Amino acid sequence: MPEPDLLALAAALRQQGEAFALATVVRCERPTSAKPGAKALIRPDGTMLGWVGGACAEPLVQREAAAALRDGEPPLVSLVGEQARPARPTEGIREHPMTCHSGGTLEIYVEPYLSKPLLVLVGHGPVVETLAALGRAVDYTVETVAGDAGSAALDSLGLGARAAVVVATHGEVDEAMLERVLATGAGYVSLVASRKRAAAVLLTLRERGVPLERLARLKAPAGLDIGAVTPTEIAVSILAEIIQLQRSGKPPAAEPMPKLAVIAGPSSAPAAADDTIDPVCGMRVSVATARHRSEAGGRTVYFCCGGCKVKFDA
Repeated sequence: MPEPDLLALAAALRQQGEAFALATVVRCERPTSAKPGAKALIRPDGTMLGWVGGACAEPLVQREAAAALRDGEPPLVSLVGEQARPARPTEGIREHPMTCHSGGTLEIYVEPYLSKPLLVLVGHGPVVETLAALGRAVDYTVETVAGDAGSAALDSLGLGARAAVVVATHGEVDEAMLERVLATGAGYVSLVASRKRAAAVLLTLRERGVPLERLARLKAPAGLDIGAVTPTEIAVSILAEIIQLQRSGKPPAAEPMPKLAVIAGPSSAPAAADDTIDPVCGMRVSVATARHRSEAGGRTVYFCCGGCKVKFDA
């Protein structure tokens, strides 16, 4: 493939946000079939376009490109022939024997171009709005999904390891959305909620049959513990947690699975005149805005979320 076309393809893939690696021959010792400046483009499926050498170089570059696309580190690879200088450890260079008959030496720089990380925000409110703005500012691809869009709305987003999902439907459909997201390969999944409501949601998911290994991936409440109070501070704590995960590769510490006794029973704090107490988790609920309610004993009972209503009705 002619070099101008190869570079045009690289530019197009960058514009589309698709990942690839670009391999460039930076030095050679004759005899070699590829010369300095020769290039190849390698896609995540191993497809290789261009030329950086023959039967020895091609599979090695494909393996190095696959590794670079996983860890984001650009390697400098040296294929050293039998007739060239003896291979010796050199800092910053990964040396491999050249087994082809040419016997020369090739040094190839493999540079990964990763797709933008995906930030999916499910729900609404000031935290979601601020997270969307902050995510775009640090060059994330941001997708916002309305809570009433249904869990099927997530299917087309391709939630892989570089995707972070924050659910903030405020008790409307938290359980349904989390159950769907935890069934994907999303690298980060969190819930914006108080500790008490997060505990109620975790129990509901467990009762729905969500496996413990999936629940262990859920960070609830979302965000690093920095004492955040305002929606902006909460959004900052969540984005910081996502960045920490993607840079370190270590999952955030999940909250331990709560026991029913932790969330059961009414609150001892009196409710305001237009408030009531959720009889399942003890949270204060605004009567005027409560979406979840049931009739029992001639009176209306209000709940903070769908999970508490399901428990009460059962």
